[in-house]
Amino acid sequence: MTTRHDLQTRLERGIAALGLQLPAGAVERLLDYQALLARWNATYNLTAIRDPGEMVSRHLVDSLAILPYVQGATLADLGTGPGLPGIPIAIATPEREVLLVDSNGKKVRFLREAIRSLKLENVRAVQSRVEEVEGQFDCVTARAFASLADMLAWGGHLLTKSGIWLAMKGKHPEDELAGVPDGYEVRAIHELHVPDVGGERHLVVLGRTGC
Repeated sequence: MTTRHDLQTRLERGIAALGLQLPAGAVERLLDYQALLARWNATYNLTAIRDPGEMVSRHLVDSLAILPYVQGATLADLGTGPGLPGIPIAIATPEREVLLVDSNGKKVRFLREAIRSLKLENVRAVQSRVEEVEGQFDCVTARAFASLADMLAWGGHLLTKSGIWLAMKGKHPEDELAGVPDGYEVRAIHELHVPDVGGERHLVVLGRTGC
């Protein structure tokens, strides 16, 4: 059986491999979040990943891998599911205001319970279609949410003039680049190396043209 100590070791190893420094207490809160997700997942099927160690690597460490590219005081995480990457980012950067967006009611109920039980005062969750969300954000994140074209068509209005969009992808999204709508541009594509996670991982950084 995997103990909390085992999970903490795996998480700390992943954080160190990414070269990150997290605030005091962040590792404990991340493990509390994983434990809550595992408990709810047994009933509500929030994620296909069931193994606690895999949850640490494929959810927590994978989310934290984009932290060096996150910028600004406000962030919206679209199609967040059970809070990925939004909750790990919010725990790692408690000074940032984070909005979690998902259209699935049971996932949003979980998000609200996570916000309450983990005392995430910098986080809000809304049940909504992306195109109906209001406000603008310095940074928008999306993990395995949609094509680049659809992401920006549905949620581009949420990006401030100088904001950046961080789209988390598996393989290099070569076939999606031509579909980026007018008014937006690809700023960079970073290959991510996530400890204990096989397969390709890429981060596409987008912004408004001329900004």
